[in-house]
Amino acid sequence: MQTILFIINDAPYGTEKAYNALRMAMTIQKEDETAIVRIFLMADAATAALPGQITPQGYYNLERMIRSVISKGAEVKICGSCAEARGIGKLALIEGAQLSAMKELVQWTLASDKVITF
Repeated sequence: MQTILFIINDAPYGTEKAYNALRMAMTIQKEDETAIVRIFLMADAATAALPGQITPQGYYNLERMIRSVISKGAEVKICGSCAEARGIGKLALIEGAQLSAMKELVQWTLASDKVITF
C-alpha cells in the first residue's frame, strides 16, 4: 500500500494544473484501490474547495472532481492561512474537505511514499 500526497498550488481555473492533479489522483484511485491518496490545497488552490462552482457545459468542474476523490477515500485539506489570506477562511467548504495547517502538511509529507506537486 502506497501513500501519495498531491500538493496543489495553482488557482482552480486559468491553468490546468489543479485539473491535471485531480485527474491523476482519480486515476490512481481507479488503478490501485489500496493506495492512500491525500490532497493538500495551498495558495490560490485553496479556492478549489469552495462549493457551488458553475462551469460552462463541457468544461471540467473541480468541485465535482474533488467530491469524487473524497467519495473514494481521499483526504483533502486546505491550507488555513492561505484560505484566510484569500478571505475564504470562514466560508463553507466542499463536504469532506477541511482546513488544516503547515504542521499537518509536514506530517503528511513525512509519512508519504510519493509527493507530487502541481
